[in-house]
Amino acid sequence: MISVVVPIQNEERTIALLYEELQAALDPGGTEWEAVYVDDGSTDGSFAALTRLHAGTSNVRVVRLRRNFGKAAALAAGFAHAGGDTVITIDGDLQDDASEIPRLLAKLEEGFDLVSGWKAARRDPFARRLLSRLFNWTASRIAGIRLHDMNCGLKAYRADVTHSLRLYGELHRFIPVLAHERGFRVAELPVNHRPRPHGRSRYGLERYPRAFLDLLTVSFMGRYRHRPLHLFGTVGILLGLAGFVVLVYMTVLKLAGNAIGHRPLLTLGVLLVVVGMQFFSLGLLGELVTSHHAERGAARDSQDARIDEVLA
Repeated sequence: MISVVVPIQNEERTIALLYEELQAALDPGGTEWEAVYVDDGSTDGSFAALTRLHAGTSNVRVVRLRRNFGKAAALAAGFAHAGGDTVITIDGDLQDDASEIPRLLAKLEEGFDLVSGWKAARRDPFARRLLSRLFNWTASRIAGIRLHDMNCGLKAYRADVTHSLRLYGELHRFIPVLAHERGFRVAELPVNHRPRPHGRSRYGLERYPRAFLDLLTVSFMGRYRHRPLHLFGTVGILLGLAGFVVLVYMTVLKLAGNAIGHRPLLTLGVLLVVVGMQFFSLGLLGELVTSHHAERGAARDSQDARIDEVLA
């Protein structure tokens, strides 16, 4: 079965239209499918529209969160309630084209675990396209996985991927990176992107600084979560060696009869050694923590505490 997870926030006018598009895309394939709509704290008539859709169909689930927790929490709730062997995610604003889903599924069958859409011809303002391109270029190089579009809402997953992901905060932007770090095979496919027919985007320029910090978090957790001494120990050793070289130089000057007590270089050498020891000690403490705690889910609130109502 195919599960389509749709995060919704104030998309009353697009809910039924999106379901019709999903029908047109998935019914011809002959595979059983379901739509899992997640109402992420909508304040308009979205939940009423979802209730009507649920009452009139047999393959729609509705998950209602108690308030707006963000897209990552909405996707996590949708993944938890999706029953399919294959999971599709698609935004509820109709900018993603549901007719691209069969192509994503076909790519998935080539042996990949996650296929991410790439909005090659993006229908957004120029400033947003430019910043998005710059961010994706930077993110792909820091994260070590070359993708043109990290945050495309249209993706296809094998269920194993969605079960292993621990989404919180705003980490939904880096789902391909999280999957790649866990060893899953990730591919990218150009998809059609359409202008937004109703409403306006709730994401502004302020998201890019936050996204960069999240990128650092993802990169650190992926590479050094189970070996923190490799990071902090390396930095500590480099700083300590630099301080040691400075202090050796100051010692030579002292033995040559020069006064060094008033020289700032002496203070710098001592500081580098002390800070280097602190970094190395931090790495050791990190190793002690990770050695006593096996793989655990990332810090997040219980999904049951977020969910207000489920229509299955």
